[in-house]
Amino acid sequence: MPNPEPPSYAGLKWTGRGISVINQLSLPETVSWIELTSSDEVIDAIRRMVIRGAPAIGSAGAYAVALATKQAYSEGWSSQRLNAAIEEIKNCRPTAVNLYACVNRAASRTHLGFTAVLNEAHEIIREDILANHTMAVSGADFLEGFLGNKPLRLLTHCNTGHMATAGGGTALGVIRELDSRSMVETVYVNETRPLLQGSRLTSWELMKDGIPHKIQVDGATAGTIVGGHVDAALVGADRVAANGDFANKVGTLGIALACSFVKIPLIVVASTSTVDVNIDEGGKIKIEMRDPDEVTQWPGSRITPVGAIGYNPAFDVTPARLVTALVTEHRVLNISAGVLPRDVFKASI
Repeated sequence: MPNPEPPSYAGLKWTGRGISVINQLSLPETVSWIELTSSDEVIDAIRRMVIRGAPAIGSAGAYAVALATKQAYSEGWSSQRLNAAIEEIKNCRPTAVNLYACVNRAASRTHLGFTAVLNEAHEIIREDILANHTMAVSGADFLEGFLGNKPLRLLTHCNTGHMATAGGGTALGVIRELDSRSMVETVYVNETRPLLQGSRLTSWELMKDGIPHKIQVDGATAGTIVGGHVDAALVGADRVAANGDFANKVGTLGIALACSFVKIPLIVVASTSTVDVNIDEGGKIKIEMRDPDEVTQWPGSRITPVGAIGYNPAFDVTPARLVTALVTEHRVLNISAGVLPRDVFKASI
């Protein structure tokens, strides 16, 4: 199979000096690229969500290890200093397991030098693009078999497209594949507070693809689903536990509860790099707490009374009992039928 080619704005690219990434904070008003030439710059971009999406930050983390290794060899760092830099990369955002796994994988090559680490990062990118292509087809096949070949009204949350991955997307990749089969009537896109990844990024990608969609406030989700306007919801994941519980952008749990209430499928699309069978259930997933100012200000202007305190968990955890299926690049796990990650995947990190 030839490698699928992502669009020019997808993911991140190696420039020879560092990585070039689209600034996701500037969209949709401005399309701008930033070159990051040190591991510290990559860490800052991940923390500020210039780079975001579990697969994308995993890939960026691998390149950050390459940049740290290059600097270590050129400046004569001790192994302890290089290891400390790698630990900082690994821990710059705590919830997405992809970052941890990809950094560990790249770090396993540091003893062989910069080129070996860089080639490993390139391979991680290649594998992610291929995985996303496979999941798009498998996820669409599953939904077509589950609901029939007909135009569907879909709902998605946050951004799971080209920019959240090395290219192709996870849940949004499935939606694109369904659209190529004339199976999308419309997509309800949750705006995804507080940083509006749905209305800023997902809508931008869908507009480029010509896929019909409507942007709704997060608070409208339950009413849209329970009101009978949605046939299926598709979401990504930042970490999937061994029992099928999963962490995803905050607001996903409400989607799952509404889908369960009206008995429509909730499909989770995530590569095996997102599955962490070392964590047995979702309650043990560490949830990142972000700056309260993201809730109380936008953008930089206060939208709450002075003294009001923001509460800003970046993710929530959805129990496996609310999930219909988990689509990975290796197989589709019918979670609702009791097929769980711990029965399929081995501990790997």
